[in-house]
Amino acid sequence: MAKNNTNAPSPLTFDLPLSLIGKLTAQQKQLGLKSTSEVVRKAIDEYNYDKFEASSEEHRQISVRLPGDMKAKLGKYAKKKKVSVGELLRVAIDSLEAKGAKKAAKRGR
Repeated sequence: MAKNNTNAPSPLTFDLPLSLIGKLTAQQKQLGLKSTSEVVRKAIDEYNYDKFEASSEEHRQISVRLPGDMKAKLGKYAKKKKVSVGELLRVAIDSLEAKGAKKAAKRGR
């Protein structure tokens, strides 16, 4: 029976913004490291996780009913803009507040 080596390298896949991928590449060259994996391992080793504070708001999943044509429209725009449907929904909902504030200001004149 083979020993279970918990220290053996294993793949980890995660999303990064392109700007951060550019920083990884730059750090690899600057530090003279052989791979992106080495840069990530160095970052993990050197980062002070005790000082970490999440910058994003907590998310909660909700369910809504949408007509088929509206759902298809969202899917089309998400594909066109290369973002998730959820991201489009968040900005659409967020924009309602701004529109409401403008309408309230006009009524108050």
